[in-house]
Amino acid sequence: MPQHRHSTTPPKEAKLFRNNRSQAVRIPVEFELPGEKVLISREGDRLIIEPVRKPGLTALLAQWAKEPPPGVEEDFPDVEDMPVKSEEFF
Repeated sequence: MPQHRHSTTPPKEAKLFRNNRSQAVRIPVEFELPGEKVLISREGDRLIIEPVRKPGLTALLAQWAKEPPPGVEEDFPDVEDMPVKSEEFF
């Protein structure tokens, strides 16, 4: 039996089947992944399946620094920051 160095759950046999022209695998409930998409890669004879995670805020801001999202102007107009009187809050 192969060694699973990074596994915290013991290996479990799963069923392979055909889905149109693709091969598919039934993933047992204890190995369920979040989301609707995965990344799949191969290391030798092993397949590695990882969930596609939504980018965090830092990654999103870094992406926007390179290319702003559609509909967002790159040059924002200057806005005079007016002081607020405390009585306006009550």
